[in-house]
Amino acid sequence: MAGSGASPHSPDSPLARAGHFIWLTARVLEQRRYAHHFLGSDADAVETALSAYQGGDGGYGHALEPDLRGPVSQPLHTAHALKVLDSVGRLGGQRVERVCRYLTEVSTRDGALPAVHPSQRGYPAAPFVPVVDDPPSALLTTGPVVGLLHRNQVWHAWLFRATDFCWAAVDSLERSHPYEVQAAVAFLDGAPDRSRAEAAADRLGRLVREQRLAVLDPARIAQAPVAEGYAPGEHHFPHDFARVPESLARRWFTDEEMRRSLDHLEAEQREDGGWPVHWRQWAPGTSLECRPMVTIEALRTLRAHGRTIG
Repeated sequence: MAGSGASPHSPDSPLARAGHFIWLTARVLEQRRYAHHFLGSDADAVETALSAYQGGDGGYGHALEPDLRGPVSQPLHTAHALKVLDSVGRLGGQRVERVCRYLTEVSTRDGALPAVHPSQRGYPAAPFVPVVDDPPSALLTTGPVVGLLHRNQVWHAWLFRATDFCWAAVDSLERSHPYEVQAAVAFLDGAPDRSRAEAAADRLGRLVREQRLAVLDPARIAQAPVAEGYAPGEHHFPHDFARVPESLARRWFTDEEMRRSLDHLEAEQREDGGWPVHWRQWAPGTSLECRPMVTIEALRTLRAHGRTIG
């Protein structure tokens, strides 16, 4: 029954196996997200669970993104919160007004977001997420936030300079890495100027292929390079850039390349029902918290591309 928490699917299906993993290991937020996306539960429960991570400043903290610990609000946490709200159709209203005020307060001199605000100092953080006193603007955080706000027709004064920053950052990309490209795609998929976004995406797709940022043939993964600073085996695939068929990044890959990519994603489901985390793991708790998040995204990506999951 929809919303009951029990899966109506075959116990051997990818969805049912993933559900067992979620109920066994996930935080309340990921349990609520699983129930909403795959069991028909109401979005109100997702919003309620997410609200526990919001601070008085309008931003989000409390390790919503598990690689940054502690209670303080951070741009990375807040970007993740907006992604969750977008996924359940609730990115709007007073909650987003508060978020935009927070974004204004923590922006850099050029009106964009740093990857990590200095307030993180004193709390545990992944070693690959440096905390500095005067952090530069980062497409990594600004791109997804700007793209989501535009796509949901949120208008706020903060968006003007942040949008200009994103355009400049995307247009100037010459050497990049997969996470930065993903952030650029998130911006371009929501940017209001569609003709400019399509042209920028075409150039970015050529860059991805030329610099071998996507593994196009999983059968030859051993020959694929890993981006500098990434963990061994931290590869990215076409589905990592084109999470939905409507993404501009889908044009970068042939049907056969996407088929192989999705086949690989399906095959990555582990015996316990969850999907693995490929980035560098630095603390036991973060790995446990990240796997349910990755599992939900894997299921949503497979379903968006027409694969049968349950």
